[in-house]
Amino acid sequence: MSFREEEGDGRGGDLRKPFLQTGSWYRMGSRQSSMLSSAQTIKDSSVSVLACVLIVALGPIQFGFTSGYSSPTQTAITEDLNLTVSQFSIFGSLSNVGAMVGAIASGQIAEYIGRKGSLMIAAIPNIIGWLAISFAKDYSFLYMGRLLEGFGVGIISYTVPVYIAEIAPQNLRGALGSVNQLSVTIGIMLAYLLGLFVNWRVLAVLGILPCLILIPGLFFIPESPRWLAKMGMADEFEASLQVLRGFDTDISIEVNEIKRSVASTSKRAAIRFADLKMRRYWLPLMIGNGLLVLQQLSGTNGVIFYSTTIFESAGISSSNAATFGVGAIQVIATAVSTWLVDKTGRRILLIVSSSGMSVSLLLVAVSFFVKGMVDEDSSWYGILGILSVVGVVCLIISFSLGMGPIPWLIMSEILPPKIKGLAGSGATLANWFCSWVITMTAPLLLAWSSGGTFTLYTVVCVLTVAFVGIWVPETKGKTLEEIQQSFR
Repeated sequence: MSFREEEGDGRGGDLRKPFLQTGSWYRMGSRQSSMLSSAQTIKDSSVSVLACVLIVALGPIQFGFTSGYSSPTQTAITEDLNLTVSQFSIFGSLSNVGAMVGAIASGQIAEYIGRKGSLMIAAIPNIIGWLAISFAKDYSFLYMGRLLEGFGVGIISYTVPVYIAEIAPQNLRGALGSVNQLSVTIGIMLAYLLGLFVNWRVLAVLGILPCLILIPGLFFIPESPRWLAKMGMADEFEASLQVLRGFDTDISIEVNEIKRSVASTSKRAAIRFADLKMRRYWLPLMIGNGLLVLQQLSGTNGVIFYSTTIFESAGISSSNAATFGVGAIQVIATAVSTWLVDKTGRRILLIVSSSGMSVSLLLVAVSFFVKGMVDEDSSWYGILGILSVVGVVCLIISFSLGMGPIPWLIMSEILPPKIKGLAGSGATLANWFCSWVITMTAPLLLAWSSGGTFTLYTVVCVLTVAFVGIWVPETKGKTLEEIQQSFR
């Protein structure tokens, strides 16, 4: 009898099982296999946490590739399929719509069939979506493919940071958690780079590769031990944790901490919206949702998506090279954040990041305002154009250092296990909805007033500095169970 059943919840152990197999990841047969044979398999098949993270990071690479696909392919797709500008705009925005649907389902899917199972489900519509785009003869297949991709990406964007947070040791959780956003930026950069050399149909076929590698890779990594513990699978939970920490590592202290946490939070299998109204959840919900909403309302993704237009407004003609440069800068800055996050802490990086974004956006806003007042033949006109580009580059660097990777990391750390599925879905949905709003309104705002647009984004970033300074706690060096305890 599992420890969860001993607590009196007899339903939990049988209601939900890992999707990929009926037992732990390493036991492809009966759940009744002896612990002796399981232990021997662990010894023979020890998998490092880093290897697990690198495998699931293929999901965020797919996420980034989807986000970056429309930029280098716009002209070719529009000409080949005779699309209007509005039809291509709809194509570009449908990934956000699909992601919102995927976000709604992501938490419950990850709770009912496990983190690995939900990634498997996310991979399948991504593959079908890329094939639909590759063989599209008109806009209908493009739209269907983009929606399917978005649905898969919506699930990936919640599940991967949660899985990484649940398997990582406390001293590496920040760095490993930041790999999620690093992988997204790598995916964006790959789409920009490959788009310079291959046509849009071949690029869509290449988009299948991350998920094609992810699917078999999922069979070689353990399920989240915290999810297994929550589901009452005590033997599988301990074996999974032993694999992740190493066969010779004493995991008894961590096992007991997780058991105590699960025993105090999982008295009922079903979670209702009414549970989110409980006072003890208000602060983690506000912090998790607030950071993910502010991440998008800062306008950075709108700036990135329409960077070509911004660079052209600044007088830079080689837009493809500039766009790839933006992607490369994102990767480098996010890699630096991955190295820093467990050294400096999450909170200080968020403050530095949002402060840097505020200054960068203010510089761009002032440049565009003053640029509108000087003659185009003036030497100041060119200088102001250069300043606006410098501001955009500094914005991207600042964003990638903190506000890009860390909100997802903090969300996965602070949401209590009992409500993580439902609350995580809500936070992911809020993020994708705000992303859709920003990408839809950015071109309209830029047409209205470039300086005014960047001023609005500056105000949001200043509010973000205040929000982080007042509400966001430091989670560096704490176990997930210690973080949950601090909110009680």
